[in-house]
Amino acid sequence: MSESRKTDSSIVFKLNMWFLSHVFFKILIFNAVIIILAAFVLFSNAEKMATSPGIYVSRLSETSYVKPFGAEFPQWIKGVIPPQTRDNIRTFKPAAPTGSFWMNVRNFEYRIWVPGDGIYVARDYPIGYDIILFIRLFIALLVFELFSFVSTVIKGNKAVRKALRPIAQLTETARSFSAGQDIPVNDLKGTIAKINAAGLDTRINPETTQSELKELVRAVNGMLDRINASYRSQIRFVSDASHELRTPIAVIQGYANLLDRWGKNDQKALQESIEAIKAEAENMKELVEQLLFLARGDNNSMQLSMEDIHLSHLAEEVVREAEMIDKGHTFSSHTDEDLVIVGDAQLIKQAIRIFVDNSIKYTPAGEHIRVSAVREGKAARLVVQDNGIGIPSEDLPYVFDRFFRSDDSRARKTGGTGLGLAIAKWIIERHHGAIEILSRKDFGTRVTITLRCKPEPQSQ
Repeated sequence: MSESRKTDSSIVFKLNMWFLSHVFFKILIFNAVIIILAAFVLFSNAEKMATSPGIYVSRLSETSYVKPFGAEFPQWIKGVIPPQTRDNIRTFKPAAPTGSFWMNVRNFEYRIWVPGDGIYVARDYPIGYDIILFIRLFIALLVFELFSFVSTVIKGNKAVRKALRPIAQLTETARSFSAGQDIPVNDLKGTIAKINAAGLDTRINPETTQSELKELVRAVNGMLDRINASYRSQIRFVSDASHELRTPIAVIQGYANLLDRWGKNDQKALQESIEAIKAEAENMKELVEQLLFLARGDNNSMQLSMEDIHLSHLAEEVVREAEMIDKGHTFSSHTDEDLVIVGDAQLIKQAIRIFVDNSIKYTPAGEHIRVSAVREGKAARLVVQDNGIGIPSEDLPYVFDRFFRSDDSRARKTGGTGLGLAIAKWIIERHHGAIEILSRKDFGTRVTITLRCKPEPQSQ
């Protein structure tokens, strides 16, 4: 058998084949016993009928002065049978061929040569009739056994699949968190026992003869891939958070030392230190709040207050607030009326504000920022368009990563923690929406948010 055939076999197939062969051999043995018992009964009856004229008058067909050819019982059997039958010679008298199978069988006779007065007299018993009766009964038995065999195999197959259902459920469970040797379970157990936080790169060997365990191993390996990616992401997240906190802490510590040395009597140094400490404390507060927001989101501990939201009004409100705060850019909005979605108004507004704030940060003074909210079929599309510095194409796949900045030098000048877009993405995804970003460096950026509109009430 080739290696590929070994790999493709399964537990269900093996158990079914074992069960089928087990049932088949049981039926085979049962039929063999039936045939042996039936033969014994047939020949016993023929012997009794042929040698007991009082019960059945057999046909006296031939005589012979010479010992005829045939079979005799062994000496050890002759000692237990009646004396009058011990020296009989048994044989069969086949029928003359007639072209019909059943007719040939019916004319088949059992012949006993009985010795007496120096001659052998042949007594014939038509055993063919008994054989035909047995064959017909045996065919009926075989038909019944065939139906019983098929029914048993089907039930056995269902029972095997039901017994192996936990493996399939375990496979699906492993997939939801994100297959030769004949000892895959031990291999699986041993490999899993070796996996820890320091060895998440370890994978289970998928080469196995059982396809069900092969799928399970693949699912577990996929789960380990996702756990490893999540673990690495957490490590990177903690590292980035520590890096972001290190800068403001260093600034505050520096100005505190400045105050301790010279600021007590130097009003200029005192004022500068106070303003710097307040600014960095505000940055730290914003960073910590964003980290707590993402942590609650990751733990699914944030409760959304779902209600009907007029997305058009919400977008116009964000634009008005931006116009009040930022006088260096021009803003415009275009919205459809009665654009209603279901969601958390505060979170949706926060997401829109994040994209508008990004446009403000990365768009040169005097340029235009446009916000629109329109209906397209059953969806509401909110677009934030600017003529800013844009995002390099190689950075677009990573803009929603936490702490990612397309240009660190410009990001430091404009402020921000690199968490805004990650928060916005989490908010939109929790509302079953989607975000699309089209950007070209030094040309501008367009952000499109797609959300589901509230279904209109059915008219009666």
